[in-house]
Amino acid sequence: MNIKQAKEQIRNTLRAYLSRDSLGNYRIPTVRQRPVLLIGPPGIGKTQIMEQIAAEENVGLVSYTITHHTRQSAIGLPFIEKRNYDGMEHTVTEYTMSEILGSVYGLMEKTGLREGILFLDEINCVSETLAPMMLQFLQCKTFGNQKLPEGWLIVAAGNPPEYNRSVRDFDVVTLDRVKRITVEEDFPVWKEYALRKGLHGAVISYLDLKKDNFYRIENSPEGMQFATARGWEDLSEILFAYEALGIAPDTELAVQYVQMPSIARDFTNYYALYNRYRQVYHIDDILRGQVPKVTVSEFAAAPFDEKLAVMGLLLSRLSEAARETRRQDALTAALHDAALAARGRLPEPPEASLREIAAERRAALRCADQAGQEDREKKLLRQTEIRRLEEYIGQLDGSLDSEEQMDALRSLFAGDTALRERLADGTGRMFDNAFRFLEAAVGPSQELVLFVSEITAGYDTSWYVGEFGCDAYFRHNRDLLLDMTRQNILDRLADRNGAETPAP
Repeated sequence: MNIKQAKEQIRNTLRAYLSRDSLGNYRIPTVRQRPVLLIGPPGIGKTQIMEQIAAEENVGLVSYTITHHTRQSAIGLPFIEKRNYDGMEHTVTEYTMSEILGSVYGLMEKTGLREGILFLDEINCVSETLAPMMLQFLQCKTFGNQKLPEGWLIVAAGNPPEYNRSVRDFDVVTLDRVKRITVEEDFPVWKEYALRKGLHGAVISYLDLKKDNFYRIENSPEGMQFATARGWEDLSEILFAYEALGIAPDTELAVQYVQMPSIARDFTNYYALYNRYRQVYHIDDILRGQVPKVTVSEFAAAPFDEKLAVMGLLLSRLSEAARETRRQDALTAALHDAALAARGRLPEPPEASLREIAAERRAALRCADQAGQEDREKKLLRQTEIRRLEEYIGQLDGSLDSEEQMDALRSLFAGDTALRERLADGTGRMFDNAFRFLEAAVGPSQELVLFVSEITAGYDTSWYVGEFGCDAYFRHNRDLLLDMTRQNILDRLADRNGAETPAP
């Protein structure tokens, strides 16, 4: 299965294990709550889906890479204890608490979350001395005489043997006590994730053209060479940073992330073309509605791969604008809730209420961080909300009475609402101008249908259209035949244009 399906399987497992009967007992006894064994190639997002599930289900997450552990840190250190058996005193060996189990209890104490996920990565690459302990843990959920608390799902991840020489096979006894999930790389699923996360448009459009370069691992005379989903995502992050700093990326940078030199060179060449298209086709002018006629004719005559790159540039800018609108919309909703809460606490001064609300938001953010609930989008929203609340507090006059402060707060909130409307209107004009350009250049073509399908697939663009509408989108969406998948469109366009991607 793909990583999206694996996430759903694990989330449903967690929900089933944490569900309780009418007496408050877990429906599935702890002894029957099998650990999940997640096997898949490196860099496809196994760790990330754990963070996402923890955030979405509001449970704790403790993560460990088992290859970094020794037998002592897993099971604990021995010490001598005295025990009395049948009236006789004996010395026995006890163990300090396992570092792994200690981290689970520590998280429970810090956050108050009593349930969660214990994620053990590289489980099938443990050392020979630690292997028996880990097998015992998977089978019995104990290290020595110390038990994992109830309410914690064990998810163990590993790579298939073809990706790691140190992999050891599990015996039938162990496999018969786990839920095994095998995951494979899947570009369409990754692309959906990439659009949701706002990865660099050059990375997405390049892989659209060369899907075979999305995930490859090969042995060569120079050693192992590979391109993975993790590598493409990290390359996207550094590209954004370099562009913000005015640093020109090159092949030497790309190969540090996509560690297959031929693909790194190919992408670097494509990235240069991608940026050249941005200038040649005046992307910002198109979205402002100021399109030179020569640009329209150049696009109409361009080969397929060039058209795809230009549409990728347009979609990237539309996604950025839609994302900014969506975030302001979410911020406005959060601030509205805070303003309502302040009004509900009258006659307490709104200034004091907002201080309490901001403190609550900071505590919730700190708790999420401690719980391992890494959700970048939610964290950004919470940080922005706290900063804006602090700005509200700074602008409220403490000498005013509560009702006067409330009027001032309404005025401040109206400014954020007006900003939301301005962003939405500006994004709408960009959508309209993009469609006008494509209509003028290629008419009611399959290129335009492809553009509509990409808007539908994009998280932020589809959100914007759903919230604020776009007449041109809905008009052309009627032309999108139900039995014509996106790949059908790409294949037909490629055949018609005799498309070739840029040579490395």
